[in-house]
Amino acid sequence: MVNPQLIDLSHTVEEGMITYKGLPAPLICDYLSREASRQIYAPGTEFQIGKIEMVANTGTYLDSPFHRYADGKDLSQLDLAAVAHLEGVLVDVVKRPGRSIDQTSFQGLDVRGKAVLVHTGWARHWRTDQYFEDHPFLTAGAAAYLADAGAVLVGIDSHNIDDTSTGERPVHSTLLGREILIVEHLCHLEQIPTGNFHFYAVPVKVKGFGTFPVRAFVQLEG
Repeated sequence: MVNPQLIDLSHTVEEGMITYKGLPAPLICDYLSREASRQIYAPGTEFQIGKIEMVANTGTYLDSPFHRYADGKDLSQLDLAAVAHLEGVLVDVVKRPGRSIDQTSFQGLDVRGKAVLVHTGWARHWRTDQYFEDHPFLTAGAAAYLADAGAVLVGIDSHNIDDTSTGERPVHSTLLGREILIVEHLCHLEQIPTGNFHFYAVPVKVKGFGTFPVRAFVQLEG
């Protein structure tokens, strides 16, 4: 049953899917197939136990401070309040000129204590070669502005929140250094209507991991 108050913002994780060039695609298979399980259980009873091998940066995922900093909080140390039922604000920059998104896109918005979702429209290129080339990104100035303005999470529907043409990652460095979480590879942001919503992006509670896929979604209010 579809709940009109919930909007799924996550890509489906599939066998062979490339999220980031240079990182392997997930391998998805049966650990125990239904056919094999019939030898274990009573007649008429069968189960499937799946197996998946993947890097943490697969699909729509959340970055915690540990992803960038060895002494930062890992996934297991994140408070649920940091990843669930966050007041959200949607920033539409689809018609912006150029690739870079600077602080002017956020000026005048109340982002304190909120999840800031940046709608670039880039998700339309998902699973194509174009997705990896010339993607939109936030500038270092935008990251500093959002941090100073009190944002608690920043999400984007693009290949990376940083410019990947160099080895520098100022947006990751600034945001994660201030314990502001990042969600990348969002989708369907165009479905969020004007109005209030809450954002959820809860990863598995894994010790020693800085990144993991999430089922990101918004809950509309009113």
